[in-house]
Amino acid sequence: MPGRKDLDPSSNPRALIGAELRHAREKAGLSQEACGEPLFVSGSYIGAMENGTRRIPLDIAIQLDKLLGTGTFFERNCEASEKSRYPNHFAEAVEAEARATTIKQYVPMMIPGLLQTGRYAKALFRAYRPTAMDTELDEMVDARLERGRLLNDPTTPLLWFVLDEGALQRPVGGPATLAENLRHVARQIRRNRIIVQVLPFSAGAIAAIGGGIKLMYFTDEPALAYIDGVGTGLLLDDPATVARHELTYDLLRASASSPEASLARIEAAAEEYSHGYQQP
Repeated sequence: MPGRKDLDPSSNPRALIGAELRHAREKAGLSQEACGEPLFVSGSYIGAMENGTRRIPLDIAIQLDKLLGTGTFFERNCEASEKSRYPNHFAEAVEAEARATTIKQYVPMMIPGLLQTGRYAKALFRAYRPTAMDTELDEMVDARLERGRLLNDPTTPLLWFVLDEGALQRPVGGPATLAENLRHVARQIRRNRIIVQVLPFSAGAIAAIGGGIKLMYFTDEPALAYIDGVGTGLLLDDPATVARHELTYDLLRASASSPEASLARIEAAAEEYSHGYQQP
């Protein structure tokens, strides 16, 4: 579409870009499914981008311009409007997290980001970025703690975590830092804000060795699954794929200790690390 102007950044850019996508798709005579097929995404994904609930990733924006004959319109506007304090592979997952009514998560070997304290998070970021400036790490910690404010709402979203026993035994940031974070988790459990089950080493082989799973559910959107690794992640909306990850999470939950036994284990570990820190 030659001559299309960039959108006004002072307005709601994602909603405007979504409306432009719908207009361009309909002008091209394509259904949502037909538009998504050459991009290897579902029709519901196209619909979510059109209604502004999902961002248009830059790589997809470039493909849309080619498919719909819009020059560089979507590339320019998506690149300008989607500034985020999070890495590209994670930014959309954070936005979905903020809209979710239910979040279920398993993270191997560490406390999940939503439950991390500042000192614990900074120790993790330092391990990932050993030469980074403290100011850079502080910005990353602030972003992580901002996500944790979801817990300030007394009821929403429903948060259910399967906590790997490795997280209770790996002293990230030292014994005192781990003890502090475990006490934080225990407080959230005792105030009935979160459900936590500890997956013990005695469970043996598990369905998600080597990877984390986050499932997110919404009032008026399809469920999403987010899987991640070191420096990478995928947000998935294909119903069959999400269902497979739901089964994996259910198998992990079935192998984990009860919430009551898990709380006792978390508090015992916090006490052990507190005492360990006090010893010379």
